Amino acid sequence: MRTLATGLAVARPGFASEAILRCETLSAVPGRQGSRSGLQHPLYTSSQRQERSIMTKRRPRTALFFPGQGVQKVGMLKPWLDAFPRSAGPTIEEVDHLLGYKLSTLIEEGPNSALTATIHSQPAIMATSIMILRVLEAEFGFHPPSRCDVTLGHSLGEFAALVAGGYVTFQDSLYLVRKRAEIMAECSRKATEEFGGEYGMIAAHFIGHNDAGVKTNSGEDVPPIQQVSIANINSKNQIVLSGNINMIRTLLTHVRSFGGHDPRAVRLKSDSPFHSPLMKPASGMMRRLLDGKSRVIGREEEDIVMWPGVMEIVSNVSARPITSKAELKDKWTRQCVDTVRWWDSIKYLDQEQKVRRWIGVGPGKVGRNLVGKEVGMRGKDTVKGGGVWGISDPKEIEEVMRALEDTESMYCEDD
Repeated sequence: MRTLATGLAVARPGFASEAILRCETLSAVPGRQGSRSGLQHPLYTSSQRQERSIMTKRRPRTALFFPGQGVQKVGMLKPWLDAFPRSAGPTIEEVDHLLGYKLSTLIEEGPNSALTATIHSQPAIMATSIMILRVLEAEFGFHPPSRCDVTLGHSLGEFAALVAGGYVTFQDSLYLVRKRAEIMAECSRKATEEFGGEYGMIAAHFIGHNDAGVKTNSGEDVPPIQQVSIANINSKNQIVLSGNINMIRTLLTHVRSFGGHDPRAVRLKSDSPFHSPLMKPASGMMRRLLDGKSRVIGREEEDIVMWPGVMEIVSNVSARPITSKAELKDKWTRQCVDTVRWWDSIKYLDQEQKVRRWIGVGPGKVGRNLVGKEVGMRGKDTVKGGGVWGISDPKEIEEVMRALEDTESMYCEDD
């Protein structure tokens, strides 16, 4: 499916300014105490890294997933800060401290145009997802390694999944997200300067067809500005196209002339063409950072990537579990330019790993809707012995926690 475009021009590396982040624990912030959440550094104890809860022996297999780019919303922190000031507040203060500016103010007050900018939206989404997870752990005793078997994240959401899975600290992940966002924004600016036009992403929903893909000839002889990449394969009938916005719209016009396809097209809240060859400089930068050491005080001599984690993680790039530290670095690096195989990931977990419970944590409802449609569940499903839930607002917690308890013993021998 990626044959839509294979030769998109690559912006030149080496132009992003150094981000100023000091990865200190929250206890280093004047006047604050460390969070009660186990997601605070250190992530989990060494014994927790080496053992799985006995609960996994009889309960349904459970996946924990996180949303990606485009789910940011002005005001998305307020319900959490109002409902759980003692557990949500420290995380947001930690984020502001580490970034060196008040991201929380931008999230709460906007404007939306500023929050949508890559350099702000990416850390905002990742930080909000982890804040919610910390609230669940601190206030409701939700311990991810005990309640879940596998984790994954949609695009940017993979950073939160890697934190939850114990492969990187929250502080280091925030640093990586910020650096990645900076260079991605610069890649977009360079593309506009060199080739002209506007860059971004458009979701295409193909109604009434089993295939979400469109085939075309190789793009080797097509000028770079005319190239379009498949950024995400979200479901059997939805893909996301990345690149020059006018060229994407032209492509969709051509698609409508073949075989009766009439895709609904919606521009995403993103100002950059993620998961396209234009992002190659970001991929190179990620490789250098992932080969380096942690920025967390007390871990300066340790690798930024930790192995093993506390639960299995499925890669966006391969749609399969990562099996080694070297593979994790490789897949994490390639994620900047490769297609996000979300549909394949969900199918693999549903059909091969027999995951029956799906818990989405983070802003928005896009992730839970995509998963729910693919596995044929919405909320609790006693027939299938599981369910699909999302926690993006404090009002949803009680229902989800009750449903998890209700389905805890729905173990199927056939699975």
